[in-house]
Amino acid sequence: MLNLRWNYRYIFFLLSLLDILAILVFYPAKSQAELPKSDVSITEVEDNKAPEAVVNQTVDTSIAPVIRKKAPNDLRERVTPVSQLLQVAPPTDKKAPNNSAGQVTSVSQLSDVKPTDWAFQALQSLVERYGVIAGYTDNTFKGDRSLTRYEFAAGLNAALDRLNELIATSTADLVKREDLDTIKKLQEQFSPELAQLRGRVDNLEARTANLEATQFTTTTKLIGRAQIVLGELIAGNNVVSKRPAPHNATLQGSTSLRLNTSFNGKDSLAITIGGGNIESLGQTRAGLLGTYEGRTADNSSITFARNTLILSGVRYRFLPFPNTQVNIYPLSDGASEIGLSGPINPYFESSSATGANGISRFSRRSLVYNYGDSGPGIAILQGLGKQLQFGIAYSAPNGNNPTPNNGLFKGRYLALAQLIYYSSNRNFRVAATYVNTYSPPNTIGFSGTNFGPAVGSNLVNSTVPGAATIGNLYGLQAFYQVNPKFAVNGWVSYAAHRYVGRGDGNAMDWAIGLAFPDLFSEGALGGVLVGMEPKMISLSRGVDLGAGAGRADKDTSLHVEAFYQYKIGDNIEVTPGLIWITAPNSDSSNPDSLFAWVRTVFRF
Repeated sequence: MLNLRWNYRYIFFLLSLLDILAILVFYPAKSQAELPKSDVSITEVEDNKAPEAVVNQTVDTSIAPVIRKKAPNDLRERVTPVSQLLQVAPPTDKKAPNNSAGQVTSVSQLSDVKPTDWAFQALQSLVERYGVIAGYTDNTFKGDRSLTRYEFAAGLNAALDRLNELIATSTADLVKREDLDTIKKLQEQFSPELAQLRGRVDNLEARTANLEATQFTTTTKLIGRAQIVLGELIAGNNVVSKRPAPHNATLQGSTSLRLNTSFNGKDSLAITIGGGNIESLGQTRAGLLGTYEGRTADNSSITFARNTLILSGVRYRFLPFPNTQVNIYPLSDGASEIGLSGPINPYFESSSATGANGISRFSRRSLVYNYGDSGPGIAILQGLGKQLQFGIAYSAPNGNNPTPNNGLFKGRYLALAQLIYYSSNRNFRVAATYVNTYSPPNTIGFSGTNFGPAVGSNLVNSTVPGAATIGNLYGLQAFYQVNPKFAVNGWVSYAAHRYVGRGDGNAMDWAIGLAFPDLFSEGALGGVLVGMEPKMISLSRGVDLGAGAGRADKDTSLHVEAFYQYKIGDNIEVTPGLIWITAPNSDSSNPDSLFAWVRTVFRF
């Protein structure tokens, strides 16, 4: 049953019917008290919204709130919920229903009505003067609840019965024709507004019925994202062939569709499909530059054909306890699913629903988050009070493969643990991260290697043929919002590799990023990042990763990146950017490389 809502106009209408006769018949010298006016604010209705613990900046699981904006200055603007008022009192000459309280004789008997309430005088008159309002059985008025049409009809009927009683007990001399004409005129004045309201209610009922009959689902929201990328290598050589790389402009694109479903408001099932033809400028050793350095964040999967829709992510999240979030994923990435990287570096890596803001993969994440590929696993995020958060994740990149040296527990794996501290105002956060990872001999992952972060130098991403590889990674990341228009973030990571039976190697990376929200325009974002992509800083004498036994990266390569994200409305943004790599592949004999990248994103 559709609910109506009480407001002072309805109450005034009832009082007018009663008071005009009372004024003219019984109290000719007494004037009617004014009713206080109500303030109407915007009402926000949030349906199927996932709780705060389920929503993080890495994977967007919330269902957008539906906002009911303030109506124009007509009858709708004056409707204020006061509400599901009461057991309406029957006429004074009839017995009250069994489920109603005894007829109250004073408004003070209603425990939840206060003299400061805006409708107090109106309610006092309806209760004490005319006896047409009764409370609930617990002596409450419940003024903040919705009023059903049945209850409104009962209240109106009680008022009209009382009006008829007043007329019937009056004499012909006291009730004049012009008084009845006044009442009739008042009813006529209200009739257009009531008819208009009735039409709107009928139209709303029809639209609601049509929506219920044709909607896709009541529990699922579809989120779409498409992007067009214009890119070009302005300068640089292929580090393997030592020859100049082609400098050709390209126009490419990709799209993704995400279905977010909540079954009980405290869980989230996300299914993502997508595809495209974007070629990263530094995605594989066999690519344009022959190195993983400068790898752009916008790229298609190297394991699937271009322009093919693929299932790129599946995960289910739920809250077994108020401060515990559990993520189970047959296809995803543990570092992303646990929601650990996004909150530490929010301006360079935003949620997966909106995509990365930074141009490169390196600007989004430190070394500790980049080992391992997509696969099945589980992640648990535990809140420890209001300012601490502890998370663990386990992923097996080849966990869907039942062949030897694969599977969920006998193949490649990555185990991650992290502790995050937030300041009370959330302007500062710092995280300590540990990762243990293992790769069996001769296994190949999505990045084209069986081990490594898939960013940085070729040696960091290399293994010894026939040897298993173990990694212990340590990272420290921090973020500080200096003011609303300036923030700084940074990290330093260290990795200890063990090539089983052969020797050890050590890798490292670091970065400092500056973000400028609302730069030149509200909603815009500027970013600058300088850092050293992962490089092999030392290597045992008996280990040869392709540069010779015991030879690590000999020079330091710097990554310099700048971008400016400009919003065109709420659903379109354009992000031009540059990536400058000095001494590519940590070799000063290679000339610097420079990429230009312009990304346009459409959200729907």
